[in-house]
Amino acid sequence: MTLLENIKTVCVIDDDKIYVYGLKKLISIKQLCPNLLEFPNGKEAIDFLINPENHNALPDIIFLDINMPVMDGWDFMDQFVQIKSQLGKKITVYMVSSSINDDDINRAKNISDISDYIVKPVSPAKLIELFNLAA
Repeated sequence: MTLLENIKTVCVIDDDKIYVYGLKKLISIKQLCPNLLEFPNGKEAIDFLINPENHNALPDIIFLDINMPVMDGWDFMDQFVQIKSQLGKKITVYMVSSSINDDDINRAKNISDISDYIVKPVSPAKLIELFNLAA
């Protein structure tokens, strides 16, 4: 597996340090992407996205957790939908959660800006599939 040419930056928005570490390691081992941004909550990610100084560092893919302090995944999506047209770039958002609650799954599927709902942990094969779909 080699780097996908058009996937330069991935963003992980998740407060679970162990999960983030594992995902970063997996992306690195599979050589899926050269740059990885991480934020422990949605607010820090939104602040990064709307900062004009970060325009050239915007992610191609966002892996978004639901349950986080400060701003959870649902609140992040509310904000993201409002700012996405100003970003000037298509960003694929995958909601990744340990929740198997039908309410969460259906809520995510009803938000058109969420490409898919993935239950943690993400397998290497699933991760590669997601990268290929976003490419």
